[in-house]
Amino acid sequence: PVASSMITTLFMAMITHRFTKLSLVLAGLLLPASARATGSASLPDLTGGAIGWLAVAVFVVAYAVVISEEFTELRKSKPVIVAAGVIWVLVAIAYAGQGRADEAATLLRHNLLEYAEIMLFLLSAMTFINTLEERSVFKALRAWMVSSGFTLRTIYWLAGALAFVISPFADNLTTALIMASVVLAVGGDNKKFVAVSCISIVVGANAGGAFSPFGDITTLMVWQKGVVKAEEFLALFLPALVNWLVPAALMAFAVPAGKPAVVAEHAAVKRGGYVVIALFLLTIALTVALHHYLHLPPFLGMMTGLGILKVYGYFIRRHEVETEPEIEVSSAPEGFKPAVKPFDIFISMKRVEWDTLMFFYGVVLCVGGLGALGYLAAMSQSLYGDLGATTANVLIGVASAVIDNIPIMYAVLNMNPDMSLGQWLLVTLTAGVGGSLLSIGSAAGVGLMGQARGTYTFFSHLKWTWAIALGYAASIWVHLLINAKLF
Repeated sequence: PVASSMITTLFMAMITHRFTKLSLVLAGLLLPASARATGSASLPDLTGGAIGWLAVAVFVVAYAVVISEEFTELRKSKPVIVAAGVIWVLVAIAYAGQGRADEAATLLRHNLLEYAEIMLFLLSAMTFINTLEERSVFKALRAWMVSSGFTLRTIYWLAGALAFVISPFADNLTTALIMASVVLAVGGDNKKFVAVSCISIVVGANAGGAFSPFGDITTLMVWQKGVVKAEEFLALFLPALVNWLVPAALMAFAVPAGKPAVVAEHAAVKRGGYVVIALFLLTIALTVALHHYLHLPPFLGMMTGLGILKVYGYFIRRHEVETEPEIEVSSAPEGFKPAVKPFDIFISMKRVEWDTLMFFYGVVLCVGGLGALGYLAAMSQSLYGDLGATTANVLIGVASAVIDNIPIMYAVLNMNPDMSLGQWLLVTLTAGVGGSLLSIGSAAGVGLMGQARGTYTFFSHLKWTWAIALGYAASIWVHLLINAKLF
């Protein structure tokens, strides 16, 4: 529509103008310390020296390798782990030159503690999700949708809505892959249907994770840092819903009418699957309660829940071994793995996304090292001091369409700008949903490009970026409107 086109043009013009201004600001970060305001008084400003420049160069090169993962097939965790080691060696050398050698080790341990808390939290959550998958919970959901006889338009809306509903509890990649498998099974060779459905799923999964501390690593970091309480994330529900609904409604006109051929598929939830769902929800409740009332770090509740899951897994395994002895591991021929194994919780732990956890380790240490050199303090002044909080937070979301939102959000949290709750919620929202603007902007988009290769592509997503941008702008407007009292 003409009106939508005009709004999109104005929005993109505003973004282009802001990016031009932002690029000039960021360029100033590499100027010597004497040419700009200094950062934190407690940390030395080493941004103007050779070591500071070298540390930035190491990070930029490492991240360039991360971005090229799709072509090089080099897992993203590898370059950032190496970069983290190099950057902290440079930090130690720089601090030793300032007569503050012991401070470098103290800062490093502080960064490691932050990583360890979030890593244990994610390890627990991912193990729960993998266990639900092993118990065929997601497979049963897929079978119901595929064999239900719904129309293409119903499947389109249902897949996007379920992505939005599930992602607050499961990671956006797992959610997107489950929903996309339904779309592919139903859509078949209907490329138009599959493409727009995948876009809706990606946007829905990213939006759903934005209003829950369990929905994304970025929201988890914000919650664990203590700047937003668990119940305060709910203020983002309506803005997040608008973020998905606007592009979903616009793309719905492109969904072909008609019914697909019914696919007969049946999958039953394995023994204990529903109990695992209940344990997961109880673990979330326990985590929130311990953090809210006793001020204990969230990882403790999640790890306690993981321990309970392990104990329950013991009884599942005992039952399967006793009632179905033919699935014992020892029954497989030597040198071969059995086709079916009794339940083993450690297999669920082994299947955790270790590349993501190790990537997060590298990011935390890289960004922490640059912060120790003074770059985060300088960037905080340039972004939040010069541009203002609202503009900076909107641009951070747009930047997350190209740069992973994990280092962006971690950098913001370490800058720790003086912002109201409304602004912290705004940056949480934009960092969470900004990645939907491009297919490469989130793990969900990248995963679906591989799953629906040749149908859901970078350019098929780019075709609808204008609609996603309208949703992005609308979600920000709704947040500023309904949560005005929080600013």
